[in-house]
Amino acid sequence: MTHRRDEQFPSRSVALPGPPPSPGRDPRLEPIREKVFSGQRLSFEDGLLLEETHDLLTLGEMANYVREQKNGSVTYYNVNMHLNPTNVCVYRCAFCSFRADLKGANAYVMTDEEILARAREATERGATELHIVGGLHHLLPYEWYYNIIANIHRYYPQLHLKAWTAVEWDWFSRLTKRPIRDLMIEMRAAGLGSLPGGGAEIFHPEIRSRICDYKADAQQWLDVHRQWHELGGKSNATMLYGHIEKPYHRIDHLLRLRELQDQTGGFQTFIPLAFHPANNPLGRNLPKPSGMMDLKMIAIARLMLDNFPHIKAYWQMLGVKTAQVAQSWGADDIDGTVVYEKIYHAAGSDSPQELTVAELERLIREAGRIPVERDTLYRPVQRKQPLAPAQPQEAVLPA
Repeated sequence: MTHRRDEQFPSRSVALPGPPPSPGRDPRLEPIREKVFSGQRLSFEDGLLLEETHDLLTLGEMANYVREQKNGSVTYYNVNMHLNPTNVCVYRCAFCSFRADLKGANAYVMTDEEILARAREATERGATELHIVGGLHHLLPYEWYYNIIANIHRYYPQLHLKAWTAVEWDWFSRLTKRPIRDLMIEMRAAGLGSLPGGGAEIFHPEIRSRICDYKADAQQWLDVHRQWHELGGKSNATMLYGHIEKPYHRIDHLLRLRELQDQTGGFQTFIPLAFHPANNPLGRNLPKPSGMMDLKMIAIARLMLDNFPHIKAYWQMLGVKTAQVAQSWGADDIDGTVVYEKIYHAAGSDSPQELTVAELERLIREAGRIPVERDTLYRPVQRKQPLAPAQPQEAVLPA
């Protein structure tokens, strides 16, 4: 049996199935786009519409415009290391996979020797920053936390110590019955450089009461940062998203931060933190946030927080690839080399434990950005020669 050729092979004029039609621009975003490109502040209602839209490309276009107006084509990174002195914690936050009970199988408290060895390793690796946060150990006095700062600064004064979330400061005040401001002045004199942004989670009481009841509430968190800013200090801010919160909770959170920044100007960067559901009660029936949501949160943060200099795409939380793409969706910082991150890996993060400077710079250049190493206060770091990787050191006190 023979077949005609055109029965076997359709001619070029035959219409073949094509890709599905593009959703195109969301026309509801046009008034917001006009506001953004004319430098007008967005409202709560604008924020809710940004949350609702599926037009990720227009979101990215607007956020990238603001990002480039503020920071050009630069993407910042730093050479840093993490230190989590203990995971024993009096609180039982529903989202936390890091905490341990006092007699838990995985509970630990680092010794003075181990803490100083970490600081020495950070110095030998060329780090400019040590990021210090941990659990609220109910059997350790305030002086233990104070001495971590004092001892590291005594032996390694070149390290910038970014330490203690607002929740920890609230705990220190409860332990000592002393005003937070006095404790800040004391610890700053001992070597504290700046405050991290952790512990913010979601400010709205509808959510905060369900995921982290008992620990410092939204007003207490904001008051800690207000007091630090009034003392001339700089700090960061965060938001934990992608769990049981709703869009209006997230926009409420961003606007509370924006209001405080209007008053103090002390925040340097905002870091959206993607919820990781592994090994914690809150995540039992929840998926990880999608890549779509991750990019939306970066873009919305950049558009709503018009008075924040920087937005960070924290690669440990987002994953390396999403953090790289986020540099065109409003982010201008990718964080740093990190090393020894425990909190998010305990919650299921599959990102690497560290990235080298060469890897960070390659990722940034691939994203079409200009890599700039910064210190904690966003001052450019000039090095005479490239960093050489160092081997971990034994825990030995300096002579």
